[in-house]
Amino acid sequence: MTNQNSARVALVTGSTSGIGRAIAQRLADEGYTVAIHSKNSVDEGKLFASQLKKASYFQADLADQKQTKGLIETVVAAFGRLDVLVNNAGINAMIPHKDLKQADADVWRDLYEVNVIAPWVLIAEAESALRASAFDACPSCIVNISSHAGVRPKGASIPYAASKAALNHMTKLLALNLSPAIRVNAIAPGLVDTPMTASWLDTQSLWKEKSPMQRGASPEDIAHIAAMIISSTYLTGEIVLCDGGLNLT
Repeated sequence: MTNQNSARVALVTGSTSGIGRAIAQRLADEGYTVAIHSKNSVDEGKLFASQLKKASYFQADLADQKQTKGLIETVVAAFGRLDVLVNNAGINAMIPHKDLKQADADVWRDLYEVNVIAPWVLIAEAESALRASAFDACPSCIVNISSHAGVRPKGASIPYAASKAALNHMTKLLALNLSPAIRVNAIAPGLVDTPMTASWLDTQSLWKEKSPMQRGASPEDIAHIAAMIISSTYLTGEIVLCDGGLNLT
């Protein structure tokens, strides 16, 4: 498997920090050539790529469909192939669920542009390259990073939760229509310990007190699940809920 992976290329969007960075590191450790991506943190992305065995950095604003399409074109041109696409990049909006007017149409449009439309555009643009890299014993793979908010009526805002629910359903529809050459799955994390969530004290208390695992996930926990999905040659159409068992309570 290592020799096979040594020629394989993975693009991980939003991979200069948090979950995306952990997934990129894990895939690089397993022998993949990795395309690192971010919207803004260019210097950090270039430094991170330089620290991996085989990686390059690519900048693109996924709210801009022209740049989104260009990202796939540039990555494929740079490496000559694409085997794995991890749609990790996403945005959030913190709005109380009862404050309907604050969640106005602009909020919905912004969230859907990055959380739903951008993954769709990336997948559509990457399809031909993913099909070209697939073979019977090893289909190509797409992993969408969703949220437990897309599975349960939770989340930082209703528009955010709805965007992740849309991504989950898209995952299942694409799994049906891209098989058997391309597998499509999603991971739905709950609380993940990142700099962004460091100030979410109430949420941290909830996970500590009510989840069976008594903690939030580390980015590496999610990267481990992603690596498991990518290494499979059979799993497709699944939304893997990864919330430390909080959904059981």
